[in-house]
Amino acid sequence: MTNPYELAQLAANELREKSGFDAYDIAIVLGSGWKEGAAALGTPTSEVPTSTLSGFVAPTVAGHSGQIVSLDVNGRRVALVAGRVHLYEGNTAHQVVHPVRTVVAAGAKTIVLTNACGGIDPAQGAGTVVVIRDHINLTSTSPMEGAAPPEGYGARFVDLTDLYSARLRGVVKHAAPALGEGVYAGFRGPHYETPAEITMAKSMGATLVGMSTVLEAIAARHLGAEVLGLSLISNLAAGVSSAPLNHSEVLEAGQNASGPLGALLSQLVRVL
Repeated sequence: MTNPYELAQLAANELREKSGFDAYDIAIVLGSGWKEGAAALGTPTSEVPTSTLSGFVAPTVAGHSGQIVSLDVNGRRVALVAGRVHLYEGNTAHQVVHPVRTVVAAGAKTIVLTNACGGIDPAQGAGTVVVIRDHINLTSTSPMEGAAPPEGYGARFVDLTDLYSARLRGVVKHAAPALGEGVYAGFRGPHYETPAEITMAKSMGATLVGMSTVLEAIAARHLGAEVLGLSLISNLAAGVSSAPLNHSEVLEAGQNASGPLGALLSQLVRVL
């Protein structure tokens, strides 16, 4: 069986050929609701279906289309990864992080991971964008499990001290000083968390909860990329609000915030 690093390199070579870009500077993984905002970055130079790239599995969640969109933004070569997959769809950790490993293998040294999430702090309501300062991995797995990385790659014991780059967070703070920071707790899903689980996450120091991002961040950092995480709060988490939770409100929050999200991404791509 092809190891996941060789598979990512194969997919990266295919992406280069199909996109016409020999390398990327930045890759942005689009979480639920972020695709509409990303349209503000400009006209794509190519749109490559992930079904045509080795190792990719098809997303099954509404709002995740399964393509890598390439753009030139003021000379910065950007890959938009639209089609995140999750553990709860029956995928392995290696399948979940394969898109990120692919774009890093294609040259991207800055990885922006976006998501829609639940908010634990009632002062940060739906529509608020928060910069991820750190995370708590509650998925019970890691993309570093299994066989050791092959020669030429870092050890499986990757240091996560500066997982969400302090340098990139500083750049964001300068460019968009109104954005606050938070700690993201990554659950496995697909069910929403119980109020007791939210209380547990809060006691651990989490202010955001979701079902993505944490594994991708680990994989990107292992490959030497700098990671920036951005969360759009789509709803207050279970027990913080009495309102019932559903996925449609996640998509609706992204649609309602598409203008500000687009302006933010356009601003950040130019300074990261």
